Amino acid sequence: MAIDVQGTRVECDGAHGQVVLMVHGWPDTLALWDGTVAALQARFRCARLTLPGFEDGPQAVSLDALCSLLLAVADQLSPDRPIVLLLHDWGCVFGYEFAMRHPQRVARVIALDVGDHNAEALRSEWRVREALAVFVYQFWLALAWKIGGTLGTRMTRAMARWLGCPAAPERITHRMNYPYAMQWLGAAGGLAHAAQVQLPMPMMFVYGKRKPFMFHSRRWLAHLEAQPANTVLGLPCGHWVMLDQPAQLHLAMLQWLALPLAQ
Repeated sequence: MAIDVQGTRVECDGAHGQVVLMVHGWPDTLALWDGTVAALQARFRCARLTLPGFEDGPQAVSLDALCSLLLAVADQLSPDRPIVLLLHDWGCVFGYEFAMRHPQRVARVIALDVGDHNAEALRSEWRVREALAVFVYQFWLALAWKIGGTLGTRMTRAMARWLGCPAAPERITHRMNYPYAMQWLGAAGGLAHAAQVQLPMPMMFVYGKRKPFMFHSRRWLAHLEAQPANTVLGLPCGHWVMLDQPAQLHLAMLQWLALPLAQ
């Protein structure tokens, strides 16, 4: 079943249980979650969307507008019960902000591979080579978004190949790069006003260990692990955890979601 929320198509699978809202990142679409939906839909109502602007619609979408969209989805699908957020990559950035703005609408957060993205602790832990690599690929994608058209898309697909992105190349376009333009060029109001990541609800954080650099700080990881309601899991894989280690990830998610919330 699909519904329309603020002009965005939201796919819904599974008729019963708590709503799990899945938000992807770059350069993906809602199809990223196909295997996860199959694993969860018997016990949860799985909702997912493609970020607005990634396929059509506006050229870039502000952080405020994205939070408004996620709130509208939560209110329409689960008006009387807080939802579970399942986030990856840029979906973490947008989902964290939504959860901190509207904590009463989010019961738990499962985040994959991106943590305290805007913390000084993370930047200070990157070595010069790592910081340079992050800047190069992110600014390249921001520039490709700015250039647009055929050249922008060619630049985007070249970077996706270099990064080993599993998404089908023909589905990747420069339109998907606007989060990087928000970060580096201030597009759609930028991200300077995004809050530091401090979630008040229980959190499960799963990350790939086999990457040239991490998207979370060791300090933030230690802070998460110190709280009994949270769980942290590092898996022997890269950035797309749900594709590289689906069985282990989905089992861990189901086990954590089965634990009772502290009153």
